[in-house]
Amino acid sequence: MSTSHPAVARLAVYAGSFDPVSFGHLDLIERSSALFSDVIVGLGVHPTRHPLFSLEERMDLIRRVSSHLPNVRVESFDGLLIDYCQQVGARVIVRGLRAVTDFEYELQIAHANADLCPTIDTVFLPSRTKHSFVAASLIREIASHGGDVSRYAPAVVVDALKGKYGKKA
Repeated sequence: MSTSHPAVARLAVYAGSFDPVSFGHLDLIERSSALFSDVIVGLGVHPTRHPLFSLEERMDLIRRVSSHLPNVRVESFDGLLIDYCQQVGARVIVRGLRAVTDFEYELQIAHANADLCPTIDTVFLPSRTKHSFVAASLIREIASHGGDVSRYAPAVVVDALKGKYGKKA
C-alpha cells in the first residue's frame, strides 16, 4: 500500500562563474529544476578573477538560456557559498561532476560546507557524457581562435562570444 506525500518545497543553489554558460551548465540547471521546487543559479563574485564576460552579461546570458524554466532564478553573491545559501534559505547545493578529478575537489568543498553548516546538503550530478569534457575555459579558448563552439554553448552565448572576439567565434 502506497501513500502519497505532498511535495516539500526545496530551494537548491547551483553556483559557478559561468564564463560563459555552456550546454553542460544548462543541462545541470534543467535537471536541478526537475529535482527541486526552486533553483537559484548563483554567480559568485571573485575579486581576484577577471572573467571574459561581466557579471551583468553572464547573468543575462543565463537568464536567457534558462527562461523556459519557471522555477529558476539567477542571482549573484559575494563571499562564501554556504553563507549565501543560509541567507536565501537554501537546503541544497548542486554541484556538477565531469570527471573523477572533479570529485576529489568537490568532495573536499562539500565536507567543508557540511562542517560550516550541517543543515545544508551537497548533491552531485554527473554531467552527461557528451558534456563531460567541456569546460568554459575550453569554450573561450576555441572561440578566441575563431573555432566553432555552437556544439558546446547555446546560440546566444555563441553570438556573445563573437561580439567579444570580433566575429571570429
